[in-house]
Amino acid sequence: MSAANSAHSVVEPSLSSKRIAGTIVVLYALITLIPLVWIFLTSIKSPPDSISYPPKIVFTPSLEGYCNLFTTRTRQTPDYIASLPAPVGTCDEVTRKRNMVIAGPSNFLPRFVNSLVIAFGSTFLAVFLGTLAAYGFSRFKIPLADDLMFFILSTRMMPPIAVAIPIYLMYRELGLSDTALGMILLYTAVNVSLAVWLLKGFIDEIPREYEEAAMIDGYTRLQAFRKVVLPQATTGIAATAIFCLIFAWNEYAFAALLTSGEAQTAPPFIPTIIGEGGQDWPAVAAGTTIFLIPILVFTILLRKQLLRGITFGAVRK
Repeated sequence: MSAANSAHSVVEPSLSSKRIAGTIVVLYALITLIPLVWIFLTSIKSPPDSISYPPKIVFTPSLEGYCNLFTTRTRQTPDYIASLPAPVGTCDEVTRKRNMVIAGPSNFLPRFVNSLVIAFGSTFLAVFLGTLAAYGFSRFKIPLADDLMFFILSTRMMPPIAVAIPIYLMYRELGLSDTALGMILLYTAVNVSLAVWLLKGFIDEIPREYEEAAMIDGYTRLQAFRKVVLPQATTGIAATAIFCLIFAWNEYAFAALLTSGEAQTAPPFIPTIIGEGGQDWPAVAAGTTIFLIPILVFTILLRKQLLRGITFGAVRK
């Protein structure tokens, strides 16, 4: 009994160790938040404040970056602007202070919608196909299963640039260049390997006896999969969906190569936002801030499943 107690006392961290670990975690979190906070602060600066040196910490907030992000503007003479009726809305007022008028909407909103459609569409397909494949690898005896699993994983080993030119030529011949369908299929193909490997580990942890008992009660294999396996694999599916979505949402290389207009996503579009005299940094920061919101909301909504999914199977009984 004394030996067990001494072993337990060695494993249990001391109060000071917990405080040190907590302090390190908090400091790390604060450091990682600095770039995000800086991007947000830049988005509410005026163009002169955004490029001032030394950088301004105290400044007058401005929505000019967001207005420039969602609109296109043309420069006009002061006499022409004076002849116009009173400005309608904040963006109209901010634009006229720069001796400019709003000419129309920008292309950011369509590019943002493209990102939503392509990222969530490819994530759904990758998780759906990955779940079926992972269940097959986990429950059935497949010839050369280990070799097939390694082959699936090997598709993630190559950098995107290694296959960019072949995919570009293939898409051009098939008419899939600059199409949402082409990007969804491409991101699905890339993410399926990750989904299969992650979900197979989760499904392996679900006892086969649950399915066998369900099939003894009259369930078919498909019914047992749908009503027994899927509910218990929810945490794994949620964790896999987040990882797949993060890749599809942030992917830049294929989006820059294969899209230019109709299906262009936000990542290759945001860096091209140009203002008078160079890069419009407040507009770029505003686009980046808005671009972070969907993935942040999705992760927060599934944070419990993500935490349980990451630690699932870490402790075996």
